[in-house]
Amino acid sequence: MTAGSHGDTLIDYLSGSTISAAGAEENRQALLKYLVAEKGYAKTDLATDVPIRVTVAGETYASTVDVVVQVAGEAVLVIKCAAGSLGSREREAISAARLLAPTPLPLAAVSDGRTATLLDTRTGKPMGSGLAALPDPAAASRYLTDHPALPLDAVRRERESLIFRSYDGMNVHRLGGA
Repeated sequence: MTAGSHGDTLIDYLSGSTISAAGAEENRQALLKYLVAEKGYAKTDLATDVPIRVTVAGETYASTVDVVVQVAGEAVLVIKCAAGSLGSREREAISAARLLAPTPLPLAAVSDGRTATLLDTRTGKPMGSGLAALPDPAAASRYLTDHPALPLDAVRRERESLIFRSYDGMNVHRLGGA
């Protein structure tokens, strides 16, 4: 366990509250600290366990997104925190970034707290690897401005919802769905 941990719990970096250390939580806490200390985000630019609801075949599926990064109050980056293989979670992160808001967020990433892969949400292609590849607030703001998002059409949104639900449903630490 890392500093600030207490057995099966640890102290949340953003809120100071005691939280469960289940799943990839230690990895997420390391990532949050990095984003503030090394990348220059304010704690208020970072949100965790952000609710996401998607509809697949007429049924609502509810879950959460591990980390959402904002600049000037606008969401720009979704990060999926994983305890294992990052490559196996890239598609889930991209789908979450495409579905979280009415228009897709431009960036997605996966991280284990020690490394990361940054992804372009529009193309699904990797943009860089390593924690240093994650944008600082100025770079994220520029990317948001330079890559305006268009809403997904209904067919694409349904397909992305199915992909998100399929990957998210495999997360062993999830506490339930709809």
